[in-house]
Amino acid sequence: MSAEAQILTVVGAYLAINLFVGWRAGGGTSDSATGYVAGDRAMGALLMYFVTGATIFSAFAFLGAPGRAYSTGAGAFHIIAFGVLGLVPFYFTGPRAARLGRRKGYITQGELVAGELGFRPLAPIVALVGIVAIVPYLALQMRGAGHVLEVLTRGAVSVEAGAALVYGVVLVYVWRSGVMGVGWTNTLQGAFMMVLAWVLGLYLPGAMHGGVRAMFESMEPEQLTLPGRTASGGAWSWAGYGSTILVMTIGFSFWPHLFQKAFAARSEAVLRRTVVLYPTFQLFMLPILLIGFAGVGMDPPPSQPDQVLPHILLTLDLPAAVVGLFCAGALAASMSSGDALLHGAASSAVRDGWVRGAGRELSPAGERRAVRMALLPILVLSYVTATTFHADLVGLLSYAYGPVGQLAPPVTAALFWRRATGPAALTGLLLGSAVTIALPKLVDGLVVHPGLPGLAVNAAAIVGVSLLSARRAA
Repeated sequence: MSAEAQILTVVGAYLAINLFVGWRAGGGTSDSATGYVAGDRAMGALLMYFVTGATIFSAFAFLGAPGRAYSTGAGAFHIIAFGVLGLVPFYFTGPRAARLGRRKGYITQGELVAGELGFRPLAPIVALVGIVAIVPYLALQMRGAGHVLEVLTRGAVSVEAGAALVYGVVLVYVWRSGVMGVGWTNTLQGAFMMVLAWVLGLYLPGAMHGGVRAMFESMEPEQLTLPGRTASGGAWSWAGYGSTILVMTIGFSFWPHLFQKAFAARSEAVLRRTVVLYPTFQLFMLPILLIGFAGVGMDPPPSQPDQVLPHILLTLDLPAAVVGLFCAGALAASMSSGDALLHGAASSAVRDGWVRGAGRELSPAGERRAVRMALLPILVLSYVTATTFHADLVGLLSYAYGPVGQLAPPVTAALFWRRATGPAALTGLLLGSAVTIALPKLVDGLVVHPGLPGLAVNAAAIVGVSLLSARRAA
C-alpha cells in the first residue's frame, strides 16, 4: 500500500469514528428546536469545557498558528494573549443569558437581544452580522482541512476535494444530532488534538534542532522580540498588536456559536466553572507555537506559512501511518470549530431571521427541520469562500473578529442596561459594522485593528441614541 493510501486509511478511520460518535449523540434529545439548538439545556461541565475550548481553537490553531509563528516570530504570541483573556466577559454574560433563556425561552443570541430590548428588527440584523463573521471563519476550517490532505497526500487529494470530504462528514452528524453531536465530537476531537499537539511540540524541536533551547538559540533575536512582524512581513506596531488583542478578546465571547452554549448549559454554575477552567486549554497553544518556530530556517521552505506543519512532517520522512495520525489531529482541530460554526449559523438564521424577525411561527419539529435545511446554503457559501479567498488563516480569522466584535455592545446593553433601546442598539450595530468593514479600504496603512474604531462608534451610538430617546420620551 502506498504512503498516500496509508494516510487516507488512517484519516478515513478517524472520520468514521467521528461520524459514529456524532450520529449517536443526538439520540436522547427532544424533537424540537430547543433539543436541536440547545441540547434541552442539559450540557454538563465536561462537554462545556471541550465545546468552548475546541470550538475556538481550530484549524487556525493547528495550521495558522504554527504558520504565523514561522513567518512572524514573536508576533504569534498575540494568539495566546487573546485566548487567555477572551472568555472573561462570558463569566458575566453567560449566566445571565442562561437565566433569561430558561425564563423566556431564548436559545439564540439574536432573539435575546431583540426580546430584551423589545425591538423585533434587531434579531435578523444580529443574525446577519454573525453570519457575515461566521462564513469566513467556517471557510478557514475548510481550507485548513483541505490544505492538510493536499500536502500530506502529495497532491493526491486536492484542497477542494479534501474540504468537501471532511465537511461532508461534518454535515451528516450535525444534521442528525445538532448541538449534542457538536458537543460529543468536540470532546473527542479536543482530547485528541491536545495529545498530538504536545507530542509534536516536543518531538519536532528535538528532531530538527536538538531540543527546544537549541531551537531558540538558532533564531535571530528580532524573531523573538515583541511585537514582532505582521503577516505581510512588515514591523508590527504596538498599536496594531495591542488593538488586535483587544478586539479579539472582546469578540471572543460574542461569537454566536459560542454564545449559544450559554443556553445549552445545565446550570449557571457549570458556565462559571467552564470560564474559570478555560485558560488551562491555552496549554494546548504552547506546543503549537513551538512547531512553527521549529520550521524557521528550513530548506526547502514550505510553499506558504500555513503549510509548515505538514511540510515538516513530510521532510522528516516519518512512517505513513504516523503521518496519518498527525493529519487526523489537524482535521480534529478543523472539525471541532467547523461543526459548531455551521450549527450556530443555521440556528441563528432560522430562529432569529425567520421565526423572531419575520414573525413566522413553526412547530417545534418544523423549526428543527428548518435549521437542518439552513445548514446547506451556509455550507456551500463557506466552501466557495474557502476555495476563492487566499489570505493566511490567522489573517482570515483576525478579519472575522472585526464584524463579530460589533455584537458585544448591543448584547451587553440588552443584558445589563435597562435604559438601552432597540433602535439605539440597531443604530450602533450598523454603524460599527460599517466602520469596521469600510475603514481598511478608506485608510491606507491603518495602524490599529479596524474593529476598534468600529466598537467605539458602536458603543457611542447606543449610549447617545438611548439617552436622546429617553429625553424625548420625558
